[in-house]
Amino acid sequence: MQLTIPEDYDPKLSVRETQEAIRYIRETFQDEFGKQMTLSRVSAPMMLEKGTGLNDNLNGFEQPVSFTMQEMPGKTIEIVHSLAKWKRWALKHFDFKMHTGLYTNMNAIRKDEELDNIHSIYVDQWDWEKVISKDERTKETLEATVKQIFKVLKHMEHEVWYKYPKAVYHLPDEIHFVTTQELEDRWPDYTPKEREDAICKELGCVFLEQIGGKMKSGQIHDGRAADYDDWKLNGDILFWYTPLQKALEISSMGIRVDAKAMAEQLKEAGQEDRLQLPYHKAIMSEDLPFTIGGGIGQSRVCMLLLGKAHVGEVQASVWPQDMLDKCAAAGIHIL
Repeated sequence: MQLTIPEDYDPKLSVRETQEAIRYIRETFQDEFGKQMTLSRVSAPMMLEKGTGLNDNLNGFEQPVSFTMQEMPGKTIEIVHSLAKWKRWALKHFDFKMHTGLYTNMNAIRKDEELDNIHSIYVDQWDWEKVISKDERTKETLEATVKQIFKVLKHMEHEVWYKYPKAVYHLPDEIHFVTTQELEDRWPDYTPKEREDAICKELGCVFLEQIGGKMKSGQIHDGRAADYDDWKLNGDILFWYTPLQKALEISSMGIRVDAKAMAEQLKEAGQEDRLQLPYHKAIMSEDLPFTIGGGIGQSRVCMLLLGKAHVGEVQASVWPQDMLDKCAAAGIHIL
């Protein structure tokens, strides 16, 4: 457990006012996001049957919460880590057309998460996915989509400023694009997180590209599942967050793997056995559409726009008592 206590922290809004602001941000953002991105809201599962290959295995070591059902003996059900792969399956089975897509309110439990100001075992995000053509699997498509999302975030800043002027956290006016290799070349002696902090402090907001694959050093910047993002065409939206003096990730996203990219990445990750799972077979046979997608943290967006010091101020989760006591003493109101 790690905890940062900002000096002389002022939450600005009461707990009741914060709850109202959370509702306003979530409802307003998803409507604007869906409209700007040509996405329709759909219902999505909180649990999936083990063995389909649809659950997100994240870095590969996190274990999903699982259980069995009386009516399905012999079957194991898993709480989702994310819907990264389910969404691509859904685009086909819900018959979405070219350049349209879906978003959903995704709720997950990641019991192995290391807790701090911005990480919780409860994950809530807008998971989204959109159909593109094979020849749109490019850096240009990726960066144009990132700019659309940044535009919606800036629009939300103005909306929150109008309604909660004393509480709004002001965002930079531009998002910059940089690769993990460029950061390693510039700061070879820094850790990946130190590089993220350094570039975000310098530029304000960045889209950090190409996460998951090995860099020239033979190291990876950060782990990414090998079977949904194309590691050459993905990235994170990061803001420099003054209250915590660190980079704050708002979104992880990317153009999804085609058959070639998935085969190469599973081989590099030593997970070629996953090619036998139903979802992976569908990718290899090009039975699912080419897509771009990602997740946008709902609590992270609320935290960012309201300048909160702890994600527990904008979501209800479970926290160690020691963390709760230290937050209470500092005026950080955990829900």
